[in-house]
Amino acid sequence: MRHYMPVTVLAAILCGAGCASTQPAASKGECAKGPEVVKLFNGRDLAGWTYPLADPNVRMEDVWSARDGVLCCTGKPPGYLRTLADYENYVLDLEWRWPDPEHPGNNGVLVHTSTPGALGVWPKSIEVQLAHTAAGDFWIIGTELQVTDIEKRRKGRRHLRLVDNVEKPLGEWNHMEITCRGNEVLVKVNGVLVNHATDCSVTRGAICLQSEGAPIEYRNIRLRPVR
Repeated sequence: MRHYMPVTVLAAILCGAGCASTQPAASKGECAKGPEVVKLFNGRDLAGWTYPLADPNVRMEDVWSARDGVLCCTGKPPGYLRTLADYENYVLDLEWRWPDPEHPGNNGVLVHTSTPGALGVWPKSIEVQLAHTAAGDFWIIGTELQVTDIEKRRKGRRHLRLVDNVEKPLGEWNHMEITCRGNEVLVKVNGVLVNHATDCSVTRGAICLQSEGAPIEYRNIRLRPVR
């Protein structure tokens, strides 16, 4: 049986001695299902996240902030937001945009994150790239994976996406869907399948959002189980 919920909160939603949950009370027969969607970002603050940065003296609020349902990142110094919980077998939905069209950045979403400092400030993980004109590329950070036509698509740690010209104009919101199922990772950008990894060496871990050089905004960061 696959679980997408973090082990730290799983016991709270299982039907043991009643239905203990932060969700509204469930009707009879609903408790075993658990919540269908987990909002990783509540739109108000950074509850549920921690923030490793290259400069430990920088305050979280100087890099990351919540405003009107949007998660804002200055991009400096390098680092990342990391969920306090680990996850596996899920679909992650989020939207992102570059608020300064003149200076798009090189951020990414890290999945199956574990050991800190595997490559500079970056933790062991699989990075799903958000960089303009490259959204959906894979970058491996202390991990391994396979893609089709790997001889042409692998450029060192980078694994090129299958489809180009899927991003919206700079300054507009883009949508990304990342499906992590067993040892596979599939990525859609604005509804188009752009990458598919198999034989991933990691299948579980935290989810991270990078701060990497330029302002970026995120919203509607949600997790749901793989069926």
